[in-house]
Amino acid sequence: MIDFDKMDGLAPGIVQDAHTGEVLMLGFLNPISYAKTLETGFVTFWSRTRQKLWMKGETSGNRLRVISAATDCDNDTLLFRVEVEGDGLVCHEGTVSCFTKPLPVGTANQEADKKEEARG
Repeated sequence: MIDFDKMDGLAPGIVQDAHTGEVLMLGFLNPISYAKTLETGFVTFWSRTRQKLWMKGETSGNRLRVISAATDCDNDTLLFRVEVEGDGLVCHEGTVSCFTKPLPVGTANQEADKKEEARG
């Protein structure tokens, strides 16, 4: 049983390409969207901004067909391994994955270390 209570009725749903392992996106599910996902075999989210059910790809054709699903050890996060239908561009910005914007993790510390080393 998925614990939807921790996030006020929602649970994060991580979507991963079943073939490549690439993380494609993250969305949120409520009990109704979760049941719809299980019923149809296509990932259906709860849109927090529109306050309605949202089957990913229903307008673009890039639906997410569930190959397997799992929950984490706390039963409060879902992982869907999927096959993407359509042209495979999952993100609304026209990319395969929504995770395309690199962040400078550790870069600031590395620069400070270099300056410190240069000062000797």
